[in-house]
Amino acid sequence: MADGRGRVVAAATDGACSGNPGPGGWGALLRFEDGSVEEFGGHYPATTNNRMELQAALELLQRMKQLPRHPDLTLRTDSKYLIDGLGSWIKGWKRKGWKTAAGKPVLNQDLWKALDAARLDDVPLTYVKGHSGDPDNDRVDQIAVAFSQGRSLDLRQSSDEGDPSAVDAVDESAPQHLVQLLSRLELADRLADGGFSLSLVELAQLVELPLKQLELRQERWIWRDWQVRLAEDGRWTLQRREAGSEQS
Repeated sequence: MADGRGRVVAAATDGACSGNPGPGGWGALLRFEDGSVEEFGGHYPATTNNRMELQAALELLQRMKQLPRHPDLTLRTDSKYLIDGLGSWIKGWKRKGWKTAAGKPVLNQDLWKALDAARLDDVPLTYVKGHSGDPDNDRVDQIAVAFSQGRSLDLRQSSDEGDPSAVDAVDESAPQHLVQLLSRLELADRLADGGFSLSLVELAQLVELPLKQLELRQERWIWRDWQVRLAEDGRWTLQRREAGSEQS
């Protein structure tokens, strides 16, 4: 049950390995309509980066199976191995009895088989470039790296109701909520400069406001240093405000 959090509106996964092979970790993140966030991850003492990417997606898909999901939900990942494998390669592997085109056994086929069984037809995979300023991708990367290196960190859970103060830093060198905020502000600048538009789900992810609250907004409004406007196609755009401009 979602415990009043509403539907899942955003999901992200990542895997990491300290050496390849070597100690590995995976990280996953879910965002809900009420603005709350659920994070989880795991550690494997001897593995590969590819296996951790697959393990992260498997854990998240199995978690989401019992949760209500927004129709625009996608699983965001920076792993082309995961996207290509689950999206196209797996069909040929199954026809060939889990053999590659060269006739060799498919690597990591235990995880591929589990992913094939766990896949959700209403949750497509979306590629996001790693270390590009995407807040959720950066966060799951931090979770995966921390687990791979055996470092402790506090994960946001459903009871935290999305409160950024509930997130402790991966280490003590910087407040993690400030690091995440900086990534979101840098991303907002790039979106505004490029004239890109956002779906309502993507906007909720950026500004970290409940989707239900944003659904009520029709007029332009202010988020930090940007004016948020509703476009004719129902998507949202950002425009940086000039210094001293009136807030609305």
